[in-house]
Amino acid sequence: MTKSMTISEARLNLSDLSKKLSKRSTRAVAITKKGKPILAVMNWESFESLVETLEILSDPEQLKAFHKGVEELNAGKGIPWEEAKKELA
Repeated sequence: MTKSMTISEARLNLSDLSKKLSKRSTRAVAITKKGKPILAVMNWESFESLVETLEILSDPEQLKAFHKGVEELNAGKGIPWEEAKKELA
């Protein structure tokens, strides 16, 4: 869930934002000015996840591999996690 606060509130509460963003229920905070969002502040884990997702989506080969994997799973061609772990070891 995205929370929001004014830019003035953000200035006053900047040091507390890290605590707020460490909660799983708050992934990002929208910073607003005159009622309109102007910035997004998020915890580092969420930022890294977003960047990684964008990199995958922008790489045609990775996106193709992802779609192929989804098709295989939907067709029941997946293997159990325990078996996959053994193959990776």
